Amino acid sequence: QVQLVESGGGLVQAGGSLRLSCAASGRTFSTYTMGWFRQAPGKEREFVAAIMWSGGSTILADSVKGRFTMSRDNAKNTVYLQMNNLKPEDTAVYYCAADRWQGWPRGRESEYDYWGQGIQVTVSS
Repeated sequence: QVQLVESGGGLVQAGGSLRLSCAASGRTFSTYTMGWFRQAPGKEREFVAAIMWSGGSTILADSVKGRFTMSRDNAKNTVYLQMNNLKPEDTAVYYCAADRWQGWPRGRESEYDYWGQGIQVTVSS
């Protein structure tokens, strides 16, 4: 079992930056693919980014490429989502998720086994 806790959300003006963190419990964290998803009001949850267990490969949604980066520190059982040049359409609840898959990072919500509670990110125009 893995427990995930997100932090670092909040209110920021358009063009600003935030860094989300996701702290994980459990000794097997370093073997999991980790992902970030988000859900805006009235919309379905969507994929944002994912990173391979080793940190060697990441994938990003087209809507955030060039603005967001994902990284991990397995020694600290933590993954990060650095969000730059934020836009009002990035406003959403952001969720951290863990996937026991050890291959190429995946972007389907159904493939993830564990989820955090989510954290609000609000970008004002």
